[in-house]
Amino acid sequence: MAKGMILAAGQGTRVRPLTRDLPKPMVPILGKPVMEYLIEHLARHGITEIMVNVAYHHQKIEEYFGDGHRWGVQIGYSYEGVRDHGDILPRPMGSAGGMRRIQDFSGFFDETTLVLCGDALIDLDITAALAEHKAKGAIASVVALDVPLADVQNYGIVVAAPDGHIQSFQEKPKPADAKSTLASTGIYIFEPAVLGLVPSGKVYDIGSQLFPDLVEHGLPFFVQNRPFNWIDIGRVSDYWSVLQRVLRGEVAEMNMPGRQIKPGIWVGLNTSIPWDRVKIEGPVYIGSSVRIEPGVTLTGPAWIGHGSHIRTGARVVRSILFEYTRIAADMRFSEMIVSPDYCVDRHGDTLYHGDDTSQLRWGDARA
Repeated sequence: MAKGMILAAGQGTRVRPLTRDLPKPMVPILGKPVMEYLIEHLARHGITEIMVNVAYHHQKIEEYFGDGHRWGVQIGYSYEGVRDHGDILPRPMGSAGGMRRIQDFSGFFDETTLVLCGDALIDLDITAALAEHKAKGAIASVVALDVPLADVQNYGIVVAAPDGHIQSFQEKPKPADAKSTLASTGIYIFEPAVLGLVPSGKVYDIGSQLFPDLVEHGLPFFVQNRPFNWIDIGRVSDYWSVLQRVLRGEVAEMNMPGRQIKPGIWVGLNTSIPWDRVKIEGPVYIGSSVRIEPGVTLTGPAWIGHGSHIRTGARVVRSILFEYTRIAADMRFSEMIVSPDYCVDRHGDTLYHGDDTSQLRWGDARA
């Protein structure tokens, strides 16, 4: 079989403020961290030994996933940081450098390894991808997805011969300059020998440094182009649109929690909702211990996190409320992500709680 590597050491700066207190792999979708879906998916395909490199907010990942036994897998962690004037500071080694560090420590990568970024949802047929990698005698494979020409400037683009042998890469080319429409998805398959090309103890990146090395050495390095869902939450605007898709039921193997009490309306335990005096249009999930007052309008797709409180006359439209968020009376929140401390519109513009220039009023439902 194969081993797994989840890259989870990055800072997630483009998803701030969602990652102010959370590492990116822990950003929730339907109440579950993104990385949990990845681990479930690896387990479904028989990959049960998984290493995770961590740095920023690493305790949040480690406390949640532990040793992995709840998912029927074994998880190990490799912390990347330095001591500076008595403080321990996170300092990621780069995607390839982090893997080389693990290899130098224990030789863990002694068989084919599937490498995933910890912040994207995928439903790739991993078993078929591993079989193709083996059949081609590849030392490394990149799983790519065909994207529209207009979108190539958002991705690393793979240029390959007709047999899939990789010839070069283009980083976010303009559509006029693009030599291909195959976007790298950050899903890689490596043989152990690949890590021999990575220098020890150095910050080293897979895409910008290791891959050009593989091309330069003329090694059997292939692209795989297979159809699958790949949902990257690279930016806050992506996160909002992903949740809209998930709530509409467009993403396989992502099921609404709670109990469906009306078509398109799911509810957790212990909610206080005067059904005859509110207007709720699905798809909507209302978490446990949520209180909704009379006169509230909820328009889906929407997710109301547990312990939230929506005051009378408020309207929440196509929005996500994180746990314990209180929306003040008669407020209108449309196409937003709201937490007790901040709210972000779908374009990534952020307001913080207590900002007097804003007309919006919201806060923490616990107090």
